[in-house]
Amino acid sequence: MRVLVACEESQAVCIEFRKRGHEAYSCDTQECSGGHPEWHIHGDVLEQLKQKWDMLIGFPPCTYLTYAGTRHWDNLGRLQLRLDALNFFSKLWLADIDKICLENPKGCASPVIAKYSQVIQPYYFGDSEQKTTCLFLKNLPLLQHEKDSGLFHSKTHVDKPKPHSFLKTNGKPTYFADGATRDPKVRSKTFPGIAREMANQWS
Repeated sequence: MRVLVACEESQAVCIEFRKRGHEAYSCDTQECSGGHPEWHIHGDVLEQLKQKWDMLIGFPPCTYLTYAGTRHWDNLGRLQLRLDALNFFSKLWLADIDKICLENPKGCASPVIAKYSQVIQPYYFGDSEQKTTCLFLKNLPLLQHEKDSGLFHSKTHVDKPKPHSFLKTNGKPTYFADGATRDPKVRSKTFPGIAREMANQWS
């Protein structure tokens, strides 16, 4: 398959699909950090939608969509930024590509654009982190994961992690490893287990 991985500079998903023989390319306005610039399109992903692709896996920016930023939604200029983010999300979702997966945290993309299909956690797929992640799926099955081993399947879950810290503002637990600095670039990277299972199950 020809696979376009939108808004991915880490190349985590791109590399997993390449391992399985697919013609996968990451695309981002940033240079890639995954070590394979020959598989990276540095530029506007919307321009790439004009080409023929069999699958789109996208990670549209969530800064102005996520409910985590609700307290800032009335800030001056925030509404237009949120509308711009929704417009970008919708262009990916409505792309003329048969199989589509878009990833985002819980936010206003659902149900404004579409209802998310599935909620997953990194620890479902072997990475000992908690980060609630919504998948919007079109012509793709849900990602399968198993809490326990059975006769015909192996356990994929690891133990649910304990909080890394607690927020000083309200005392709520922080599970994601980068909770201290909250670096958006670090926090946006796809966990290896999720990338691996996307390629395994959707190949």
